[in-house]
Amino acid sequence: MSSAALRNGVGAWPWYVLALVVVALDQYTKGLASSQLQYGRPVEVFSWFNLTLQHNTGAAFSFLSEAGGWQRWFFTVLALVISSILAAWLFVAERGQWLLALSLALILGGAIGNVWDRIVLGYVVDFVSVHYGGWYFPAFNIADAGISVGAVCMLLDSFLASKKPS
Repeated sequence: MSSAALRNGVGAWPWYVLALVVVALDQYTKGLASSQLQYGRPVEVFSWFNLTLQHNTGAAFSFLSEAGGWQRWFFTVLALVISSILAAWLFVAERGQWLLALSLALILGGAIGNVWDRIVLGYVVDFVSVHYGGWYFPAFNIADAGISVGAVCMLLDSFLASKKPS
């Protein structure tokens, strides 16, 4: 049996550490933003980039943010279920699939970072604001960036895996 066919198992620990690093960076930067920024008041860093403290009670792009409160627990449970699946997938993934493992770790860290906010605060702290002209991309945070980069890595891994000979 080749080493690529072996499962990560306990050898997945570096990927779990990466997920924890994403959580730690996310929580640290959210703490800084919450303590140093005034809610809703942008601080210009570049002409296209602001730091703006916002609280998101919904999902991505504030989806369902005005739903009355039930969404907090729905998204919390959903994120916990998905995080459990990602952690298990990381454990059973083949050792040679480093891009897949990277994507799973980034998504796992991002999901845990945001679910922590939902449980403790009741909302997700966002503070990165990118804009051009009058167009503003929805505010996000390090956890969201981890999830997004992880999703791109997962798509890339899927594309590259389909090109490999069987």
